This record gives sequence, C-alpha cells and structure tokens, in this order.
Amino acid sequence: MSAPIVLTQEGLKNLQDELHYLKTVKRGEVAERIKEARDFGDLSENSEYDAACDESAMTEARIRFIEEQLKSATVLNHSELRNDIVQVGSIVRLLDCELDEEVEYTIVGMTESDPEQNRISDQSPVGKALLGKHAGDTIAVVAPGGEFDYKILTIRLPK
Repeated sequence: MSAPIVLTQEGLKNLQDELHYLKTVKRGEVAERIKEARDFGDLSENSEYDAACDESAMTEARIRFIEEQLKSATVLNHSELRNDIVQVGSIVRLLDCELDEEVEYTIVGMTESDPEQNRISDQSPVGKALLGKHAGDTIAVVAPGGEFDYKILTIRLPK
C-alpha cells in the first residue's frame, strides 16, 4: 500500500493549476503539432509525428496522474497544525551534529518535495525520522549517504 498523499494549500493549488494548463492549453498545442506533422506526408517515417504522439501520450499520462492524486489527497488544515511537534507542514531548523551547521527544512508531502528549496518529503529518510519529534530531540537518520545525527532546534508553522 502506498503512503497517503498529503498536500499543503499551495501544493493543491499548484496541482490544480497544472491540471488546468494541461487540459486547456497543452492538449491543444500538442493536437496542433500532430495535425501539422500529419501534413508532412508518410506517417511511417515521420519523426515529427512520432514525437508529437509521444508528447500527447505523456501529457495524457500526466493528466491522469494528477487527477488520481487530487482524488486521494488530504489537504492540510493549517488551523490543526501544531508548532510543538514535527508534522507535514512544519518548518524545522536542525543542527547537523557532525558538521556543526544549521539547516532548515519544510516537511511536505511527497508530491511537493523540492530538495533545492529545502522542501523535503515526509517519506524521505530525514522526513520520516523527524515526524512526531519535538524541539530539543536528537535524531539519527539512516540515508543512502550514511548515518547522520541532527538536533531539532526549532519547529514553526508557515505564515
């Protein structure tokens, strides 16, 4: 069984916006490319047609994927979030005990993770280790790169 899909309000809006774009803009653009490629003649050796058909298939697959996510997603209610325990939606400042450096992560559902923006999934090794913990706790994270110890300095909620 897969993990439940948890979305922030921002993540929900982003998925809804992407779905709207794919259905109202992208589908039409791809259909036009298919039409233009058909005009080139023989479809058996028409790379433009093949590429447009592949793009259409990928667009339709993405639409189905987003629709399924939206059907089964739970959207965080910010009024129910707590700042004394790490949960999806928390912003957590950590001390990397080995490097003596601080880092801040926002814990999000897996569909919203963006490590470059320090938005980590609740299903990632660090995210899993943090869930349910409190400020002052030290956690050990087993990740592909080794084992890391972090101390939770603060937990706060998004504004």
